[in-house]
Amino acid sequence: MLQEEVRRELISILGSEHYKDDPQSLVTHSYDGTPMLQSLPDAVVYPSSTEQVSQIMKVLSRFKIPVVGRGSGTNLCGGTVPVQGGVVMVMHRMNQILEIDLENLTATVQPGLNTKQFSTHVESLGLFYPPDPSSMSISTIGGNIAECSGGLRGLKYGTTKDYVIGLEAVLANGDIIRTGGKLMKDVAGYDLTKLLVGSEGTLAIITEAILKLIPPPRYKKTMLAMYKDLYGAARTVSKIIENRIIPATLEILDNATIRVVDDFAKLGLPLDMEAILIIEQDGDEEAVERDIAIITEVCKSENADQVSIAASLEEAEKLLTARRSAFTALARLRPTTILEDATVPRSKIAEMVVEINRIALKHQVQISTFGHAGDGNLHPTATTDARNKEEIERVEEAFEEIFEAAIRLGGTITGEHGVGMVKSPYLEWKVGPAGMDVMKAIKSSFDPHNLLNPGKVFAKETRKRVVIQRG
Repeated sequence: MLQEEVRRELISILGSEHYKDDPQSLVTHSYDGTPMLQSLPDAVVYPSSTEQVSQIMKVLSRFKIPVVGRGSGTNLCGGTVPVQGGVVMVMHRMNQILEIDLENLTATVQPGLNTKQFSTHVESLGLFYPPDPSSMSISTIGGNIAECSGGLRGLKYGTTKDYVIGLEAVLANGDIIRTGGKLMKDVAGYDLTKLLVGSEGTLAIITEAILKLIPPPRYKKTMLAMYKDLYGAARTVSKIIENRIIPATLEILDNATIRVVDDFAKLGLPLDMEAILIIEQDGDEEAVERDIAIITEVCKSENADQVSIAASLEEAEKLLTARRSAFTALARLRPTTILEDATVPRSKIAEMVVEINRIALKHQVQISTFGHAGDGNLHPTATTDARNKEEIERVEEAFEEIFEAAIRLGGTITGEHGVGMVKSPYLEWKVGPAGMDVMKAIKSSFDPHNLLNPGKVFAKETRKRVVIQRG
């Protein structure tokens, strides 16, 4: 519970209906999409404007009270768990599309805007916003920006950072800054826009964003390639890229994932396949047809057991929806589902999949693998039970080895989920001691009293390990 003076000041800014410290509100904002992590805040606030956010931050700064910005809490790295108590600032009331600028092809939006609703609205105007995280029906634009969310279309179109061209944000002391703008070129000083994207709420509270929109693809085609050899499916990914083809979507599901997704979505997939690739290409019709023909030949050359083309847009969408439901489907198997992400160069996908399977077998844990194979971003997902402490320890040891393997193959500990609490012990493995010092200096410059989302990104202690020989 906050001290009475702070409580009164926050209520005077927000009104009593938008300040909560009852037990139910505190518990419901004590966790996010990450399993086994929970910590109670002291209060929950719901601002409606940049000015209110600024006023709130001035109060919290004066009393040195931590604050955690929050959208829908769908992140998977413990990024919005208030580990040091303080205030959770929920941005859902700031959920408007402020402007669609058809001359500059930009949208100016507030952070609490639902990702799917925004994307649908933009498409109704004949435009396209490509970032499509699997949580897009629930997640918010502000949350996507904080974590630099990816998605199925990331291979061809890039991730959230590629579409954020301007920001308004409130610093820890309550000052308001504006970065970027409706510009295709801007090299005036450091690129603070790109710095804030993916900063996980540790540098500022984002209150407004200018997003780049693009013309939509005119034509698309979706195909399914099925393999009895997991290595063959992984090799196909590299071969497609070698042929100078960048699909809009290139996803992989292993056998364990195929089984649960088929049971969940009722697609009638053959359950004896070791892997399935879902491939979508878009663009001009002639180019798409040419690419699909080449991709089909590549799949066959790598001994795909079956290759089929979706007969309709509805069938294609059903396949992609099934892929998006992989986490939900796996979550039905056991009480606890831990979905991770590790990214390697596309040429190392086959080796990484084999490594994941070897590590799972070594530690005797259940890990299913799916993900964005085209950009090297895999999602090894453990189904377990948090009540079984010994098994959870084995799962954690397995993931530690998976992160090591990813770095050894020239990859990284996270491609799109963020560092948060979960990956913070491993961050130094990726960036090195000098990199950590630079990041900590940036954090200190923005937030000298460590009030913004404390306890995230920088672990108190880095996991010790042998030196990894990078591939």
